[in-house]
Amino acid sequence: MKSHNTACPRNCYSTCSFKVWTDDGKVVKIDPQPLNLSTPEGICLKGLSYVERVNSPRRILHPLKRVASPAGRQDGEFIQISWEEALNEISEKLNYYKERYSPQSVLFYYASGMSGLLNSVSSNFWRMYGGATTVYGNLCWPAGLEATRLTLGENKHNVPWDLENAKLIVVWGKNPAESNIQQMIPIEKAQEKGAKLVFVDPRRTASSERADLLVQPIPGTDGILALAVAKILIEKNQVDYQFIDKYVHGYEDFKKSVLRIDVNEASLECGVSIEFINKLANYIGTIKPMTLIPGYGMQRYTNGGQSTRCLLALSVITGNIGKPGACWHYADLQGDIFSEIKEPLSYFPPEIPDGIFRREIATARLGEDMLGIKNPELKMAWVERGNPVSQNPDSNKVKEAFRKLEYRVVVEQFMTDTAREADIVLPAKTMFEQSDIISSYWNPYVQLRQKVITPMGEVKPETEIYYLLARKMGFPDTEIEKNIPYPSDEAVEKWLENLLKLWPDITLEKLKQGPVLTPVLQEIAFSDFQFDTPSGKIELFSESAQQKWNVNPLPSYEKTVEGKNGIENKFPFNLMSPNTKNRIHSQFGNLESMKMIDPEPIATINLGDAIKKGIQENDFIRVFNDRGQLNIKSKIDASLRPGNIVIVNGYWHEEGACPNVLSKGRETDMGHGTAFHDNMVDYEKKNN
Repeated sequence: MKSHNTACPRNCYSTCSFKVWTDDGKVVKIDPQPLNLSTPEGICLKGLSYVERVNSPRRILHPLKRVASPAGRQDGEFIQISWEEALNEISEKLNYYKERYSPQSVLFYYASGMSGLLNSVSSNFWRMYGGATTVYGNLCWPAGLEATRLTLGENKHNVPWDLENAKLIVVWGKNPAESNIQQMIPIEKAQEKGAKLVFVDPRRTASSERADLLVQPIPGTDGILALAVAKILIEKNQVDYQFIDKYVHGYEDFKKSVLRIDVNEASLECGVSIEFINKLANYIGTIKPMTLIPGYGMQRYTNGGQSTRCLLALSVITGNIGKPGACWHYADLQGDIFSEIKEPLSYFPPEIPDGIFRREIATARLGEDMLGIKNPELKMAWVERGNPVSQNPDSNKVKEAFRKLEYRVVVEQFMTDTAREADIVLPAKTMFEQSDIISSYWNPYVQLRQKVITPMGEVKPETEIYYLLARKMGFPDTEIEKNIPYPSDEAVEKWLENLLKLWPDITLEKLKQGPVLTPVLQEIAFSDFQFDTPSGKIELFSESAQQKWNVNPLPSYEKTVEGKNGIENKFPFNLMSPNTKNRIHSQFGNLESMKMIDPEPIATINLGDAIKKGIQENDFIRVFNDRGQLNIKSKIDASLRPGNIVIVNGYWHEEGACPNVLSKGRETDMGHGTAFHDNMVDYEKKNN
């Protein structure tokens, strides 16, 4: 057997380093790689399942073509075809739509299914083609990124292991024991040193079992809870006036705004008792240093950006920025040394279109905007690194939009919901079948995801697919050479080495030995107290927020859209769709090893709510609103806050439990994020 250093490229905080063992051209074992101080103890369940994933008999290993049945296209089956046939047909379709309508009649859609610098080759191909229609925004975290950027100037946080230095850790809307297991290591070490741990979450989770205090607000009301805490801190003089005077812009305006809040009314609004609001304030006001760890779920509401600013204000007014153990721990983009424009700015539509890429479809409103776009209408779609038919909001409308297209190509490892809508399915590489360079949004390393096996079956890396398609379509050789690496390991490594030239301290040979710290690392973020904002200070008052997003320049609480419209009277339950340890979005849940742990979809409901509705454990229930419905088995949990129902993110339509049949395509208040969680439903026992 042979061992190789590599790193996980999934859309996950940890971006774990690990060792992969191969034997006779197959991946056979996964082991820890302790050189990464953020992930020293090994990879998660999903990472361990890579052995099954790469070797799965369900993997797509050959090009497939849909053959329509007499009942209609959607009932058709797929047959194996040659690469020659697939590329011939795709090139003919691309030439036809370009000449008959315009290159922008083709939708190029990609998501975050696998990270890597080589992903930029995709855009190079479409630029060579003459353009395409693409999306703006993002499904995951833009509201929080933009809120942080507006306040602190950039998105970075202390290195993960600095968490051990905190005396107070407040985890707000995050369940790291499932979504970021490596973070539990420094949390537990901090607790061993005497740190206090507070969780704010409507759910009682595996993470919060360790907490000294659990606060359970109504989903979407995090902002008013944070502002109520801020008022108590100000009234008790538990703010850091010296820090504020030197580094904070807009505190007096913030103070005036916050002091107008009625804590009793705030208590009613967020569903947290005065006693627990005071307990939370007492922890934050009396224990330093504090690290505040916000999750991404609470910013996936229509008020998500402003809610994030409200939480961040607690770190700011207590002086918990720029010091060991004192940190706003949202996102760390210090490892992204290759992007000309960093997130969230890269998500924004261009102020002046380049005439090549038509970036006019919001990721949050994918289905609606695909159906509505004109001049030209969409005729074809190319999808890679994503599963939008299940993962984007209002997925019934997304499915409708894809079915309205004349032609669809999907590059995929498994027959996902989106692949099932395709006319041609091309087999996608796994992380083990082509080398690439990746970074993390949580740990401070640049890493090499090494090729360790020859692609299985007839699988071709996406760069090779684009190379062959470009040749098939007659693109000039000079343009192909400039934009797409030749399909060989040597050419790919040379391509990556060229990208590393700006960073002479990082070489491909170094990366092969293990993770390398980013050369721009600031271990304690903002320890120089330099803030890239218009005022040069931390901005509680942000004119930019008001001008760009038409929101209050101060952190403020706004009701969520569905709550504001009174929809809770018709559909009284908040649908929460958090991540789970068994999936990364819609990936991994189809593997047999995961099904042993998580065999079928479930909806978790509160015990008291279940009794009122006559529902018992394992009863099937119908969950519904005006957008859709699904039938799912119930799980009863007395610790879940009443008025909520939980269906985890990632279930497929094929499983009959995709939560996005119930969600609405809406943007967040800033950042062009996706407000999945602003979603009210009802449920009832299903009669057989």
